[in-house]
Amino acid sequence: MISRSNIAQTVKQTPRVMGIVRNYTVGTSEGSTGSHRGFGGDSFTKKEKANEDFYIKQHEKEQLLKLKEQLEKHKAELKNIEEQLKNIKK
Repeated sequence: MISRSNIAQTVKQTPRVMGIVRNYTVGTSEGSTGSHRGFGGDSFTKKEKANEDFYIKQHEKEQLLKLKEQLEKHKAELKNIEEQLKNIKK
């Protein structure tokens, strides 16, 4: 059985326990840890994006050069085959 003194003591302690609860914000503010700053962020973000763009452009240039080389090689092979066909028809 609960005595009145125990109930009174519990009621007195309840507000203190309730005061310990912390409140956290749910939304993120500009610059908070883990937040996404987007493309309008600080200079480090802009520099990193510029570096990525540069790398992508360089990679695309290399691929394009390889494709052009392959195209030239195929054109040369085609020309060689056409020459062989002309010689056979003669």
